[in-house]
Amino acid sequence: MKHSFDDEINRLGTFCTQWDYIEDRFGEKDLLPFSISDTDFKVPQEVLEALKNRIDHGIFGYTRWNHEEFKGSIEEWYRKRFSSFINKDWIAYSPSVIYSISKLIEQLTDQGDHIVVQTPAYDAFFKLIKDNKRVLSENKLIYEKYKYSIDFQDLDEKLAHPRAKVLILCSPHNPTGRVWTRDELNKIISLCKKHGVYIISDEIHMDIVLKPNRHIPIVEVAGEYLENISICTSASKTFNTPGLGGSYTIIPNEIIREEFLLTLKNKDGLSSTSTLGAIALMTAYLTCDQWVVDLNAYLKGNMEIVKVFLDTHLPAAHFHVPESTYLAWIDISDLPYSDEQLQKAMIHHGKVAIMPGEMYGKNGKGFIRMNVGCPSSKVIEGLQRLKKAIHYLDNKG
Repeated sequence: MKHSFDDEINRLGTFCTQWDYIEDRFGEKDLLPFSISDTDFKVPQEVLEALKNRIDHGIFGYTRWNHEEFKGSIEEWYRKRFSSFINKDWIAYSPSVIYSISKLIEQLTDQGDHIVVQTPAYDAFFKLIKDNKRVLSENKLIYEKYKYSIDFQDLDEKLAHPRAKVLILCSPHNPTGRVWTRDELNKIISLCKKHGVYIISDEIHMDIVLKPNRHIPIVEVAGEYLENISICTSASKTFNTPGLGGSYTIIPNEIIREEFLLTLKNKDGLSSTSTLGAIALMTAYLTCDQWVVDLNAYLKGNMEIVKVFLDTHLPAAHFHVPESTYLAWIDISDLPYSDEQLQKAMIHHGKVAIMPGEMYGKNGKGFIRMNVGCPSSKVIEGLQRLKKAIHYLDNKG
């Protein structure tokens, strides 16, 4: 089935975080939002039809995830999408990726232990580390010639700390859009093995990878360190279904997995999955692989629109098409204005909401993160509003 990603769908009035509650984050209503990372795309038609059929049934009782159909669809997706083998026994349901990461940190570490994170990073990582009373240990990524790389010497030092217990790896990386290579993943595993540090890999952006790049699930290269690694991920980022609920973990270590499930079911009472979330995942993974191919092609086109527009109209703002995600990480450090001045101008004069880079760590200062998971027409309108904001500052000076 063909899907039109150009369709403009009004999301206002749907209790949508990105559209209806933009004032909560930016302090003003009626902004064109490019903020929280869901998309403005309708889910695949195959998923819609499966959901409608289930709704017509009319009964939405407690629903299990621990069966062949649910776990088998995940196993099949990894085989088709990544040519990777996932043992069904490794899979465990979870209500969200951040819940999974938080519970694994509680399980594997003690208060005061260090959690290593590569920054800039998804801001939720900072919150869960702080509120679990663990210590954030930053492995700052190196930014050279508009591209990010891992500072392996610094990573070695951070992992060597006697209280470093977990590395949260974001793969592919949010917000920079890096897809870690096989060599980089092997180096990360080697250092974690050297220092006995467990790896929690957030791979929620795994399907949004722009050609010719390829995402490698970390379990594919784990080798003998496999039982010291977990993947936390979801179909929701890819197919725009976070409102349906649900994610899953891949935990090869049986002892860690059983303790995780014990917490899920007995301590937190969360083992019954969302009926519609489970149906969406199974349907998408079994029938919508071509839709994802088309989605990635469209997103690459959106990224190229951003690139051409900025190079033409705002050359002081530097941008290179990322390897993954639908998040344009734009370098604004050469603009003659502070991050705060630009944010105020975008909000009050451009009427556009684009995330400030400093939200993702101090070394995100000098950047903005623009969600281009939307029709191209909205991307162009947002860029025009960004231009308007900067021209306001130019004329004000």
